[in-house]
Amino acid sequence: MGLVFLVAAAAGVGVGVPLAFRAGPSFSLDNRLQLAREILDQHPLIDGHNDLPWNIRSFIHNQLEKLKLNESLKGVQPWSVSNWSHTDIPRLLEGKVAGQFWVAYTPCESQYQNAVQITLEQIDVIKRVIKKYSEHMELVTNSKDIKKVFQKGKIASLIAIEGGHGISNSFGSLRMMYELGVRYLTLTHTCNTPWATSSVVERTGHIAKNETFGLTDFGKKIVQEMNRLGMMVDLSHVSTQTMKDTLAATRAPIIFSHSSSRALCNNSRNVPDDVLRQVKHNRGIVMVSFYANHVSCTDPANVTHVAEHINHIRKVAGIDHVGIGADFDGINKTPDGLEDVSRYPWLVAELLRDPNWTTADIAKLIGENILRVFEEVERVRDEFMARGVEAQEEEIHPEYLKGKTNCTYIFD
Repeated sequence: MGLVFLVAAAAGVGVGVPLAFRAGPSFSLDNRLQLAREILDQHPLIDGHNDLPWNIRSFIHNQLEKLKLNESLKGVQPWSVSNWSHTDIPRLLEGKVAGQFWVAYTPCESQYQNAVQITLEQIDVIKRVIKKYSEHMELVTNSKDIKKVFQKGKIASLIAIEGGHGISNSFGSLRMMYELGVRYLTLTHTCNTPWATSSVVERTGHIAKNETFGLTDFGKKIVQEMNRLGMMVDLSHVSTQTMKDTLAATRAPIIFSHSSSRALCNNSRNVPDDVLRQVKHNRGIVMVSFYANHVSCTDPANVTHVAEHINHIRKVAGIDHVGIGADFDGINKTPDGLEDVSRYPWLVAELLRDPNWTTADIAKLIGENILRVFEEVERVRDEFMARGVEAQEEEIHPEYLKGKTNCTYIFD
């Protein structure tokens, strides 16, 4: 079957790759790349995390007249001289990216200051980029429209917030972010919030006297409000205890938008096996990051290391609970073979060396799994709505803000 398919594909005959098809080590790299591209033409690749919006702010101060995203940026400064730059439209098209979560990132230094303002500005620039390049991109705010946009040949573009400090401890801010199109929130970045601890505490051991290790009661209500809204809860960057507390609190599947396996690379940013088993029970997903230091703790990273993380998560959590969240434009070290957004076919080709991977399995990894999670999160939202669950209205207790309110007005 494999030879017949390849001959037909090479002749330009319009045949899809059968869902039960397997390649294996006998297929050459060229053949596997051809198969990978065919699969990506048939099934949407949805990446969980790209930080291009922050680079637009860092490099050109959100001045889009200076952005030529529809041209290669590989020869354009400052993009071309930065290890943090991996994305433009020609390379997205070459990589056959069908869906992308664009991240509204806000630095931890803005916490208790102007974090909400910066978050809003980053949401604004994401929307303006999508509008400017509407020939290639379309804003999506629900699961059912992703495949519709894919069928148009455009990149389904979704908005995410990285770092719970971006809502400034406010349920009202959270709800308004949802209204603006945000469809997942990463609970922490590289700093604790007053209601959730970050993975940095496992590296540094630093936690303030009045902070809870894990998710506080207020944090659990944040998660419940996200469930009510239909916003996905992202656990990349959080501490192990926050992972477990969130999995116990949530009514909907969670995501790790850009994390890898701790068993293969013992870094607190990665997911331990006991949590992977909980993710399976929760029906969530771990979207594997390409950050070199998180996929190989010793040797220089390459595409095989990333495939090993995917295979390990598949083995522990199951094929339905693994995806791709490269973290391009948010990392400065990429694996050999996965240098930018054009290289997704090489990852698929690497996986096709293993006869355990069928076309159906690849389709789940690259997009069907995150689509299913998104749909289930929306289903929980609809159940909450049918039950008449009301919005959360309480404010965070002032005890958690002691000494941190220099830019915050506190109501008596």
